[in-house]
Amino acid sequence: MTFFELSNQCKMPALGIGTFLLSPEEAERSVLAALKDGYRLVDTANAYVNERAVGRAIRNSGVVRSELFVSTKLWPTEYENEKAVDETLERLGLEYVDLLFLHQPAGNWKAGYKLLEKAYKEGKIKAIGISNFEGESLNELLNNCEIKPHVIQAEAHPYFWNKEVRRVAAIHDIQFMSWYPLGHGDTNLLKEPILTTIANNHQKTVAQIILKWHIQCGMVVIPGSKNPDHIRENFELFDFELTDSEMNMIASLHKEERYYIPSEDNLQKYATFHLNYEEK
Repeated sequence: MTFFELSNQCKMPALGIGTFLLSPEEAERSVLAALKDGYRLVDTANAYVNERAVGRAIRNSGVVRSELFVSTKLWPTEYENEKAVDETLERLGLEYVDLLFLHQPAGNWKAGYKLLEKAYKEGKIKAIGISNFEGESLNELLNNCEIKPHVIQAEAHPYFWNKEVRRVAAIHDIQFMSWYPLGHGDTNLLKEPILTTIANNHQKTVAQIILKWHIQCGMVVIPGSKNPDHIRENFELFDFELTDSEMNMIASLHKEERYYIPSEDNLQKYATFHLNYEEK
């Protein structure tokens, strides 16, 4: 496993299992399979409504807690809930999480960030994260926070490098973490001739090439899957390296094509959408 060191000296695995769009049953099976395969980073969120299932998988895996890096996210309607962090820990069945994000720059995110700073000081979280912050919201947070975030999570893949957010992150020594690393399953990306050629050269899959590209670019990556074979394949990234020439070939695919377009309408919806925690 490759690790990245955060600005507070915490070490974060470069590769993890994501649980976005997985039901509780699927998340539990996927996380358990991933941990058996050697993964040590698990990513979930309040909004995925599978935190209890992720916690069960962690407990049933037999992996020592100190070896794991667990990240989750507060939903905007929880930002003013002083019990939000404790309730998140209760659902996961953990005494602390290694990384807690604000999920969206929506609602009273300033109050939410103060919750994270307080939880960090109390040792309930080991690192602070922000997700989907960019432009004005990102600059405002960085200019007014007491403790700078240690990780920022945002969309990134060969079609969209998210250059500006990564530039700001680098200036402030914030680790970048990618979601939609495989282009949200876009077959056009997965069939790119450049990627298939590189994959054939290394006797790897295109998905493995894309994930390795993220890591060699310095990004943490969290592909999600409910297929045990894909989960295992996604972990087989540490027995090869992409050459400088291959990295440049992949760079040529960049075309500012996003799969998620942020909008004020969406942020307003997030700020008022209350989650149903009737998770088993």
